[in-house]
Amino acid sequence: MTDDELMTIALEEAEAATAHGDVPVGAVVVRNGEVIARRHNERQLTGDPTAHAEVLALRDAASVAGSWRLNGATLVVTLEPCLMCAGALVNSRIDRVVYGAADMKAGACFSLYNVCDDPRLNHKVEVTAGIRAEEAGAMLSSFFEAHR
Repeated sequence: MTDDELMTIALEEAEAATAHGDVPVGAVVVRNGEVIARRHNERQLTGDPTAHAEVLALRDAASVAGSWRLNGATLVVTLEPCLMCAGALVNSRIDRVVYGAADMKAGACFSLYNVCDDPRLNHKVEVTAGIRAEEAGAMLSSFFEAHR
């Protein structure tokens, strides 16, 4: 599957987050050409501050893979990962992250920090940015406009 096709799945997951009042962020993990996890934000739903789409998808992917090491996998997410999520990407040993909209306030893959390419860490994650960024950004903008 292409990054664009995977982002379609991530955007579907993001839309599902709005059903329970969560910020519309969706994530998909693919390994060996197969989607092994897909999740969306669930902080409001669960009351769990760590229930970001990326973390939930990484947990599910590790369960499917039978290991916390997700070498060979790619995570596709609608919004640039925050510090917590970028740290989880590094710690999971995932190969690549693809994101849609940049996050100028909390982005930790390029915008505010560059955790995925920090030479002081023990693993680097390849980053591809801006896949369907306008669509992902519009979904987030609409959500926040409706909740103000």
